[in-house]
Amino acid sequence: MATAPEPRYAIYYAPAAQSPLWRFGSAAIGHDAETGADASLQPLRRFDIERWREITAEPRRYGFHGTLKAPFRLAPGRSEAELREACAAFAAERADFACPGVTLASISRFLALRLAAPSAALDRLAAAAVANFDGFRAPMSEAEREKRLRAPLTPRQQDHLTRWGYPYVLEDFRFHMTLTGPLEDEERALAEAELAEHFALSGADGPLIVREIALYRQEAGPFRLIARFPFGT
Repeated sequence: MATAPEPRYAIYYAPAAQSPLWRFGSAAIGHDAETGADASLQPLRRFDIERWREITAEPRRYGFHGTLKAPFRLAPGRSEAELREACAAFAAERADFACPGVTLASISRFLALRLAAPSAALDRLAAAAVANFDGFRAPMSEAEREKRLRAPLTPRQQDHLTRWGYPYVLEDFRFHMTLTGPLEDEERALAEAELAEHFALSGADGPLIVREIALYRQEAGPFRLIARFPFGT
């Protein structure tokens, strides 16, 4: 009998459940990470549903989110219960804040939502999460490290990978919420037009309100949102 995969966890920003932004993002990638239900953009004008599910397969595995602490396995001797307690304590020390709204953007070869303008408050939150939860992170395997090093990383990003298990942190953090996998130019332009039409009608273009962090867990399937931790409680 095959051994069950070791769970992975992540600390993410997740829009409020049933908010316009959550509904749009979940529909775009085809999955609601909180309920586990399938979702879909309707109607699709430029793609058939099968191809759309192919190009959104990668973000669907992770659920709609903005990364604060990238996925990790628990370090030896650590438990999910302890991680939940740490999330609650971390959130209790923080207050709600607002960021500029998000806009659709092409980042490298994939499409994502990113902030319309930088947010120092969100950068500080992400940096704090990276450091605060690192004691829960098991060291990377050699295979995981080699996979990361296939990307063109700067020396500083390589240092981040060694220290924090993820290259795009601290000075190299750029908040975004991924909507597609990597696409060639022509198809990416079509996908951007498709997403732009739906986003314009979604009501999700207001300020980004950050009032909690979310804990996601991956076992055999996609990541699921398993708990939200409101700020100041």
